Amino acid sequence: MQRRSFLGELFGFIRAHKAYMLVPVIVVLLLAGLLIILGGTKAAPFIYTLF
Repeated sequence: MQRRSFLGELFGFIRAHKAYMLVPVIVVLLLAGLLIILGGTKAAPFIYTLF
């Protein structure tokens, strides 16, 4: 049995169950996580000017 990554399992689930409405939720969560990570770095002043 082949092991798949978490993202592979997630996208496989979305494809199998035709749950395409989950894709925007996942994208927003990933962008929020990226914003939190970059908020603690030296890139923070550049991010805050966008808002």
